[in-house]
Amino acid sequence: MQERLRAKTSRPDAPEELPETGDKPADARLILGVDPSLRGTGYGVIRTGGDDLIALAQGTIACPKNWTRSRCLAQISSTLRALLRDYQPEICVVEGLFFAQNLKTALIMGEARGAAMATVAEAGLDIYEISPRKVKQAIVGYGAAQKLAVAKMIQRMLNLTEQPEPDAADALALAIAFAHGQRRFSLYPPKKI
Repeated sequence: MQERLRAKTSRPDAPEELPETGDKPADARLILGVDPSLRGTGYGVIRTGGDDLIALAQGTIACPKNWTRSRCLAQISSTLRALLRDYQPEICVVEGLFFAQNLKTALIMGEARGAAMATVAEAGLDIYEISPRKVKQAIVGYGAAQKLAVAKMIQRMLNLTEQPEPDAADALALAIAFAHGQRRFSLYPPKKI
């Protein structure tokens, strides 16, 4: 994998930096990945185009434990609205539903997911979901990979100077898995919601 990355970055025809004008390739797409959680919703915006994937934004919408659920949900919505306004992505990819053994945890996760998806839907974006297992398989090559392995691979794939936070890495992984799936008519097509 590292050889492929070195080969990609050392191509003579590959630009060293993006043009100052903000120009982007004709086939470029902006994709927003969202990994919803009440206390730490990860987000990542990538730009695709040609063989390049570029991270434009990434982070975690952190909500302290002493915040009420309603305050956390409002924070998720307002932060995503700002991202949608600032980056104007065309597509959103969210982590697919998982089966929780604790009903209360599942309900709280559902609330965070609902707040995120409603905000994105208001902006008119198509929303797709990919299961966590399929994302890990696409990024790391192993469906039960740990968060640290995903974060390290995302750092390499996007040429990031620092390893992203786990929730942000998961969100970037969602966006990348979707981009790769669209490029090669994947065996695991994302489910449009």
